[in-house]
Amino acid sequence: MSSTFHGLQVAKRGMDAQQAALYTIGHNVSNANTPGYTRQRVSLETFPAYPAPGMNQTGAVGQIGMGVEASTVERIRDTFLDTQYRDETIKVGYWDARAGALEKMEEIMNEPTEDGLSAVFNQFFESIQDVASHPSEAGARSVMIERAEAVGDTFSYLSTSLKTIQGDLQNERDVAVTQVNSLLEQINNVNQQIQNVEPNGYLPNDLYDERDRLLDEISKFMPVSLEYTKSSGNASPTSEGVVTVQFQTSQGPITLLDGKTHQVNAISVTTNQDSYVTEIHIGNEIRNPESFPQGKLKGLIEASGYIDNSGNKTGVYASMIDDLDEMAYEFVNWFNDKHQQGVTLDGDNGVSFFNEISQKEGAATGIVIADKIKQNTNNIAAASGAAGTDRQGDGQNAQLLSQFRQKVLINSGNQAVSLDGFYQSVIGQMSVDAQQANRLKSNSETLQGAVEQRRQSTSAVSLDEEMTNMIQFQHAYNASARMVTMIDEMLDKIVNGLGTGGR
Repeated sequence: MSSTFHGLQVAKRGMDAQQAALYTIGHNVSNANTPGYTRQRVSLETFPAYPAPGMNQTGAVGQIGMGVEASTVERIRDTFLDTQYRDETIKVGYWDARAGALEKMEEIMNEPTEDGLSAVFNQFFESIQDVASHPSEAGARSVMIERAEAVGDTFSYLSTSLKTIQGDLQNERDVAVTQVNSLLEQINNVNQQIQNVEPNGYLPNDLYDERDRLLDEISKFMPVSLEYTKSSGNASPTSEGVVTVQFQTSQGPITLLDGKTHQVNAISVTTNQDSYVTEIHIGNEIRNPESFPQGKLKGLIEASGYIDNSGNKTGVYASMIDDLDEMAYEFVNWFNDKHQQGVTLDGDNGVSFFNEISQKEGAATGIVIADKIKQNTNNIAAASGAAGTDRQGDGQNAQLLSQFRQKVLINSGNQAVSLDGFYQSVIGQMSVDAQQANRLKSNSETLQGAVEQRRQSTSAVSLDEEMTNMIQFQHAYNASARMVTMIDEMLDKIVNGLGTGGR
């Protein structure tokens, strides 16, 4: 037969269990708006019945229930949804970085508008035609020089502005590398805190939340895989343990953080004198930027520029800057060559209209009108023929110069195209790339949002649900308390009411 005090212990366990559940609800409600928080619940289990099976039985009719106990406080989280979310976050990070870089480039190129390079070329073209029609007019020649200066200024502005944004992207790339290393250190610190708690049999749910939030952050920069190692000691069977973070590459995984040894392999980038990435170091491993997988870091590397496997500069801004240099170089050399074949208003052989440009790199910022042309508009070689002849009314060479947009040939791929065709191709490719980046960014954000919504429906705190649970556990607590009152009355009868007969 069980003790009279058995009921008190059962009721006390009931009160303790409902109280733990109520405290957990309070914790959930308090963190309803905390980023990364996962709702928690108390796992209630029946306490082992009395008596336990054995050789010496008490003679009781059967086992008597011993009440309830709160075994653990667990998080309500779906790891599969976490994996899906991080996979989509990788894509969002990559396409967001690429779309942002291309958006800034479109703002600089400003095509098609009245202020773009194409419009400036149109004005220059018209001024040359005016000189061809009125070769002896000083006004037409002066306008031609002004329009030529506008072409040089526009080339220089575009190239300089692109290099400025490229420098900003290179700084952002370096900041991203620092952020990744900082996140790894933070995850490592949380790992160590978890390892100090779990061997005592507790579940550090708030530390798990913080670690998952950091893992979500780092997945924006690069694809990572996770491997969990159980803690030693008296760890709970449901404990997660420490996490090892690995970086997935085409050549195989590289360990970024070893959860067992707490070693962090920091990421660093090696650049050349122009801040183009040449190598990426991860601990003792070296990877080529061209083979680096998707993520925000790869998007910033591609946007700011890197050296490919062939040793060539490449990237979103690097390609556009090179294209402008190519255009400027071919235009200046062709124009100078044709201008030198003409005759000036004074009957002399033509000279270079622009200062000579000897190399393509930096050509866009080196378009300067020759001093002889600026000092005397008569030196514009609008006429054709032999030097020393009276060709003042001849504008045939100017007519030839006015056709440079169709005559200048630039190698694009496997074919030679005109200056107009080359520029249209460059602007068209920029627009296509920007549209693709924006479309894929939008698609990735949509998929990420859908996964996040499913994840929140599982893990987020619902105040309505918590209020319902609070009422449920409150009534259970009150019922257990009422049991204590009832047993107290029973004990009072036993203590004060028994053995008083005949008095």
